[in-house]
Amino acid sequence: MTTEWPPLPPIRTGIRGLCPRCGRGHLFDGFLTLRKRCEVCDLDYSFADPADGPAFFVICFGCIPSVLLAVWLEVRFQPPWWVHMLVTLPFMLLTCIPPLRPLKGWLVASQYYHKAEEGKLSRPS
Repeated sequence: MTTEWPPLPPIRTGIRGLCPRCGRGHLFDGFLTLRKRCEVCDLDYSFADPADGPAFFVICFGCIPSVLLAVWLEVRFQPPWWVHMLVTLPFMLLTCIPPLRPLKGWLVASQYYHKAEEGKLSRPS
């Protein structure tokens, strides 16, 4: 007996860390470690390979504003180093660490939803 699973939007399941097939099971076992399979529908997560995608998005949308803040703070006020530790470091940590898990979940769910596979070269016949 096979169960038909309706397609679920990756943005809805992935960001919340839920299984991309059933939307009820958990995707993660820890902060960023993927489970082997879903505990509800038994989907094997071995297809998932977000690689450095989450880190790339965090670098673009989190680290760059953090560096701009640090440079602006330095140029405008020339504060002592401890001010950077109190202002820039927490800002960088808050813009870089929390988005990693939802981004990774979204990328894994998108791979499942779009049936993404590794590219293969084929010879013309």
